[in-house]
Amino acid sequence: MVDFVNYIFESGISLALFTLLYFLFLQRETFFRTNRLFLLFALTFSALLPFVHLRVWEGQPVLLDEITVTPYRNLLETVSVYGTEVSTSIVREISASTYIIGIYLIGVCLFALRLLWRLAQISWLIHKNEVIREGGMKLVLLDREVTPFSFLSYVFAGKNLKTQDGWDKMLIHEFEHVKQGHSFDILVLEVLTVFQWFNPFFWLMKRLLRENHEYLADRAVLAHFSNPGYYKKLLLQQFVGPQINLANNFNYSLIKKRIQMMSQIKSSKLAHAKLFGGLVLACCLLVIFAVECKQEDKEQITESKVEKIIFLRGNARAAINIDSDSNGVFDNPLEFFKNSPDYEVVSFENGELVVRKTNTETEIEASTVSSEKSAKSEQVDKTIDGKPIFFIVDEMPEFPGGESALRAAIANEVKYPTQALEKGIQGKVYVSFVVDRTGKVRNAKIARGVETSLDTEALRVVSSLPEWTPGKQRGEAVAVNYTVPISFVLQ
Repeated sequence: MVDFVNYIFESGISLALFTLLYFLFLQRETFFRTNRLFLLFALTFSALLPFVHLRVWEGQPVLLDEITVTPYRNLLETVSVYGTEVSTSIVREISASTYIIGIYLIGVCLFALRLLWRLAQISWLIHKNEVIREGGMKLVLLDREVTPFSFLSYVFAGKNLKTQDGWDKMLIHEFEHVKQGHSFDILVLEVLTVFQWFNPFFWLMKRLLRENHEYLADRAVLAHFSNPGYYKKLLLQQFVGPQINLANNFNYSLIKKRIQMMSQIKSSKLAHAKLFGGLVLACCLLVIFAVECKQEDKEQITESKVEKIIFLRGNARAAINIDSDSNGVFDNPLEFFKNSPDYEVVSFENGELVVRKTNTETEIEASTVSSEKSAKSEQVDKTIDGKPIFFIVDEMPEFPGGESALRAAIANEVKYPTQALEKGIQGKVYVSFVVDRTGKVRNAKIARGVETSLDTEALRVVSSLPEWTPGKQRGEAVAVNYTVPISFVLQ
């Protein structure tokens, strides 16, 4: 739906600007054939513009934007919380956009039916009445008196046409519509009007293009006959009979305006320079709506290039999860550890980077990882009560009953927020917390959130967890950091 709305918006804006340009600068010019091409170009360009995407690649700048590194210490297994989508008994407020879309679709249906009805009218006239060939054209002779009009290769006129004064000039006028294919222009406009019925510039474009058709046909008649005054008199006599708007009617345009254009002084060649305004406008619209700037990085950065960094010391093993997101991707920790004198790369496979600390210290405090590109870590607590916070210790903290009991406790306590259910929101919330030296859960906060109600509920549950058996380093109780992902899933 978003793409369709973008199409309506971009094509509508484009056509509005082209129509305004024509109306202000080209409408009074006498190069009618060129004006017709301009109008057709404006229609085609506006219809295709939303589908055009031009990528412009930019070189990699020397300095990159900051990249956020989010180290999730001791990442526990994901706890999934399931919620049932809101039933139909819950009344949802219907937004204004819903009404607008509904009105738009009703308009589309009505104008589509309108187009089909007019096509059916013309088809009925062709099959019901006598059709004869006249000079390579198909002349449909109607039983009633009507003003001659044309559609595709057919010219419609009353059977008493040849008894009227100036009938040959009328036929030349309509034959010219057929020869120049004016009906195809009208058909394209009518189809586009089905989808752009609300756009006043489409209606103005239809009027301008039909006027242009009449000017072209009038010029052809005057080229065959040297008495323009007589032809103008004929125009004033042609307000008779019903009209079908889909067809090219003999007197579609205001007669006064057509007569004025016949007397208009021929435009100078210099006036053609105004057409460059259309080219400039097309280029501007392409830049605004079609050009997409994409930065070409020196290195191809992929999301979650390194999903997990595992530090090894003897038999101890713990993990830091680094999830990339829209705020930044930590792209190359592998190079950092390769070039670091304090770490040795053990293996790198399936997004898991295993490293070994090479110095003899056993206490590894929370730290940030940086690369040759600029980076920053999220604000993390390094101490609590004046003591360091660890994420790797000799004896890790233990929840009563183990990690499976922890997941069960969280899953049983979490309540899917009603607000999120009504809005259909789901996602994974990461909550970091510290198990202090006494085993209490402290400093719980959102490491990565989804939506306020989900974040608040996840934070509430983690903050209320019971006491753990504290972790120990060298026999002394210490504070250890953990991160638990809680996944909210709608069924």
